[in-house]
Amino acid sequence: MGYTLAIDTSSYVLTVAVTEDSKVLGEMTTNIKKNHSLRLMPAIEQLMRDTGITPEQLTKVVVADGPGSYTGVRIAVTTAKTLAWSLNIPLVGVSSLELMVQNGRFFEGYTVPIVDARRGQVFTALYRGEQHKMTVQKEDRLRMLNEWLEELKEIEGLILFVGQDVELHQEDIQSALGDKAVFAPAQMTLPRGGELAALGEEKEAVESIHTFVPRYLRLAEAEAKWQSEQKKACESND
Repeated sequence: MGYTLAIDTSSYVLTVAVTEDSKVLGEMTTNIKKNHSLRLMPAIEQLMRDTGITPEQLTKVVVADGPGSYTGVRIAVTTAKTLAWSLNIPLVGVSSLELMVQNGRFFEGYTVPIVDARRGQVFTALYRGEQHKMTVQKEDRLRMLNEWLEELKEIEGLILFVGQDVELHQEDIQSALGDKAVFAPAQMTLPRGGELAALGEEKEAVESIHTFVPRYLRLAEAEAKWQSEQKKACESND
C-alpha cells in the first residue's frame, strides 16, 4: 500500500491530489488568477488533513513538470523536489501536455493539447487513445501554430483539441481543419491531480532529485535575451 501526492501548477490551474494506490482519496482544483507560491503549500496541507494522511505516510511525489507557465512550473517542481528529498521518497515527473490529454482518453481519434506560448507559438503534441490509454504519436514541442495545423491536415480522422488556451486559437484551428476539428467542452479542459497521480504510477522515478529540472522546451525570455546579448558582445570583440 502506498500514498502518492500529485502536484500541478503549470497554468492558472492549481490541482493537487492524494491517492492510495489507484484510489483517489482527495483532490483539490482551482482555476483562478492567484499566486500559486502562496496557495500551493496551504492547499497540500489542507488536503492531507482532510484525507488523514501524514507526510511520513507518503511513498511518492508526482509533479507536472511542464511545459507551461515558467513561474508555475518552477513552483510545483521546487515544492515537489523539496518534499521528496526531505521525506526521502521517489519523485516522478510527468509532462503537463500528457496530463491534459487524459481528458480525451475515451475519444475515438487523435487528441492535441494546446498551451499558448505567444507570438503565434504553442506547446503541443499529438496523442491517440488506444484501449483507454493515451499513446504519444508526436512528442511535446514548441511549434508555430500555423505550421502545426498544416501538418495536422495530413492526419486521417477526427482530432480533439484540449486545453484552456484552445479558445484563443479556435477560429484558426476551425478554419484550417474544418469538421475534422473537435473541441472539448469547458468542463473537460482542466487537468486533474488524480489523473496526474495515476500517470506517475506508470513512470520511473527520477534518478537524481537534485538535478531534476522543469521541461521548459525553450529558454525563458530573460535568459534568451541574455544569451543574445552575450553573443553580440563576443562578436563585437572578435
